[in-house]
Amino acid sequence: MKTLQGSVAGLCFLTVVLAAAMPAPAQMSEVKEKPSMYTYVGDWTIPRAQWGDMEKQMGANQKDYEQAMGDGSLVGYGSDTTMVHTTDGYTHDNWWSSMSMAGVLKVLEQAYKSGSATTPVLSSATKHADVILQSRYYNWRPGSYKGAYTRVASWDLKPDAPPDAVDLLSKTVFVPMLEKLLADGSLVEYEIDEEAIHTQSPNNFAVVIIAGNGAGLDKFDAAVRDLIKSSPLSGPALGSMVDFKTHRDELTRSNATYK
Repeated sequence: MKTLQGSVAGLCFLTVVLAAAMPAPAQMSEVKEKPSMYTYVGDWTIPRAQWGDMEKQMGANQKDYEQAMGDGSLVGYGSDTTMVHTTDGYTHDNWWSSMSMAGVLKVLEQAYKSGSATTPVLSSATKHADVILQSRYYNWRPGSYKGAYTRVASWDLKPDAPPDAVDLLSKTVFVPMLEKLLADGSLVEYEIDEEAIHTQSPNNFAVVIIAGNGAGLDKFDAAVRDLIKSSPLSGPALGSMVDFKTHRDELTRSNATYK
């Protein structure tokens, strides 16, 4: 899945990091890391003439995903179509999430065995990459969502950032705000991802949100602005952990199902 462009909020969760106050110890204790959730993401760059075929392809394995949800192998699955394109970026992805690496690999092996990984439309891809992510901070509203929107914001930590920097940022900045948005229905899912199998910088992490509609994205932006306004300027220590230059955003239209 997986990876929160445009408004003040889209410009930077990092602005929140720089502006946010450190919560009181009692508040910090409310946010705890969860058992690891693993997510496989297959990214594809598909020629525009094949986009219609790719939309059909992304729904072709739904029965396999539903079976894996039923037997407990998966807790979520979905697909994404890029809304804000770059010259060398991906156009589509498919993904699934499990509470174990075994669950992720079971579904991947099934895709290989069924031949769904080598269909004509996937063979037309001009670029392809896989990633397996690990998250210890996440939550979702169970159900299926079509035509939702996923926003991904990613950064690299600075080389001298403390080893628990992602934990600190998650507990003191990201999760408290995201939980409120999840509770009021503005978001249907969030997760804070690091790579489980490192194919990029090991310092990279990403904050991912899924909103059921554009109004949810607006509420997210408003929540970020409110947090910036209401928090004292005590964040330079947190800002010192993150390399501003590496910040990137993604926006996709998404179909997602969560158990």
